[in-house]
Amino acid sequence: MTRAKICGITRESDLDAVVAAGADAVGVTAAVTVDTPREVSVEQAADFAAAVPPFVTSVLVTMPDTVARAVQLVERVEPDAVQLHGNLGPDEIAAVGDRVPVKTIAAVDVTDPAVGDYADAADALLVDSVDEQGGGGTGETHDWERTAELVAELNAPVILAGGLTPENVAEAVDTVEPFAVDVASGVERQGGVKDHDAVRRFVERTGSAVVDA
Repeated sequence: MTRAKICGITRESDLDAVVAAGADAVGVTAAVTVDTPREVSVEQAADFAAAVPPFVTSVLVTMPDTVARAVQLVERVEPDAVQLHGNLGPDEIAAVGDRVPVKTIAAVDVTDPAVGDYADAADALLVDSVDEQGGGGTGETHDWERTAELVAELNAPVILAGGLTPENVAEAVDTVEPFAVDVASGVERQGGVKDHDAVRRFVERTGSAVVDA
């Protein structure tokens, strides 16, 4: 079954709603180099990660410039996984994985020719619609058919992101058959504030999608 990650948590009430909806993972965004209403301080990210209950995965979403900075952030936040955007190449992603006791997720553009190298370097790939600064969270979809090809080609788990909503997530899961789907703006009332009903519908429709065996 495809898993659901709700990203960009900025409020305790939203974290509670995401957990109550049955999401598999919760993303908190900190120390990024793009302007986003979903960014919280590193201290807040640590508090949110600590509040995520057992059997739900806490994910730090960040954009470190160096391997050392990535390691420092993981040590301070103590998430279950770290999602790395923008600045680190495959060798650096692999180095982070060697130095932290958590799973690594490399965020990539579906058109990046180095996708295979990132898949070898990280524990999972997040395929997103990436802006010119290397950040995700654009709210725009990309080529799902190409992402479906990656799912078939690669051994690494593939997480689908970019422009997903409660209205299109079932179609996305049916088309791509990803390990997981990731949403931020698609379940918000306004930037950084989650719509709890939309969160619930997103998780329900992720789980109800029919994937070919």
